[in-house]
Amino acid sequence: MALLDLEAFRQISLAVEPFKHLVVPGFLRAESARSVRDDFPDIQYPGLLPVEAVTPGPAFAALIGELTGPQAAAAFSEKFGIDLTGRPTMVTLRGRAQAKDGRIHTDSEAKLVTALLYFNDGWEGPGGRLRLLRGPDDLTDMITEVPPELGTLVAFRRADNSYHGHEPYIGVRRYLMINWMSSGLTAQRELMRHRLSAQAKKMLHYG
Repeated sequence: MALLDLEAFRQISLAVEPFKHLVVPGFLRAESARSVRDDFPDIQYPGLLPVEAVTPGPAFAALIGELTGPQAAAAFSEKFGIDLTGRPTMVTLRGRAQAKDGRIHTDSEAKLVTALLYFNDGWEGPGGRLRLLRGPDDLTDMITEVPPELGTLVAFRRADNSYHGHEPYIGVRRYLMINWMSSGLTAQRELMRHRLSAQAKKMLHYG
């Protein structure tokens, strides 16, 4: 049985202003969500990790296979109006947030489409809720705010004005991010950057 509800994804309307985006609660099917969450790797330090740097359980590994597969690429291609077929993907994970995370930014031009899938049981308080923004200077000038709750997907087409960020939060904040990339070379460069950063954070955490 499929882990992702691609039909629910297809049924959600795409917002186009000020940049293309959508939010899909329940993108991870309810009957699968707990087992996939339980297989999320145990990450004890902040920073984005390439999925190759961790050892996920079988349900989470199956999820990655679906997200990087042709059916997901076709669904995202149709929704965002860009052919992602055969494009390289970059999958990264975050298990913990630190105070400096969430600063307002846009993604690099190498990223064509960004999607984040969350793995947290409920969410209290304002910190750590992703905000899609109208501009680069004000976290309160938001289009939408997304609590990082289990199974929720937020996705957007990268643009010069695709600003996003969140209020500071320190603690466990689990998500998977998949980017469809413009080329394999740019994907490898970004993965290497994340890998080196993760190694440095791991050394600092464990001494």
